Amino acid sequence: MSIPIDTGTTVTLHFSLALEDGAVVDSNFEGKPATFSIGDGNLLPGFEETLLGLRATDEGEFLVPPEKAFGQHNEQNVQAVAMDNFDELEIEIGAMFSFQNGDGELPGVIADIVDGEVMVDFNHPLAGKNIVFKVNIIGVVPENLH
Repeated sequence: MSIPIDTGTTVTLHFSLALEDGAVVDSNFEGKPATFSIGDGNLLPGFEETLLGLRATDEGEFLVPPEKAFGQHNEQNVQAVAMDNFDELEIEIGAMFSFQNGDGELPGVIADIVDGEVMVDFNHPLAGKNIVFKVNIIGVVPENLH
């Protein structure tokens, strides 16, 4: 008999993340399954919550709201950057750039260009979106056996 997924168990699964319109953002169904421990921080808590209680061979499809996935879109994360910071680079709306900050690199998407300033959106690209989380549980190992 298989055990249910709980905090500390190691889970092996196939998964996909998709938008509500069906556009797949990430999936490992065609490849190697992912393995991680519940509660180790490798999976956002909102996704972990949907797995609790599932067992090996279970399948599921869950709608994860923004606040439990990648957060709501935050207008304070849209910053004006002077055009001359881009040197000779060709910039266009929708292009992604990496910016240096105190902790390393931070990706940002060009949201708009207004009066010599480039509006850069530093929100996660999936912020503000409901995510369809589809899973196929392959295995669950108790905490004391891994």
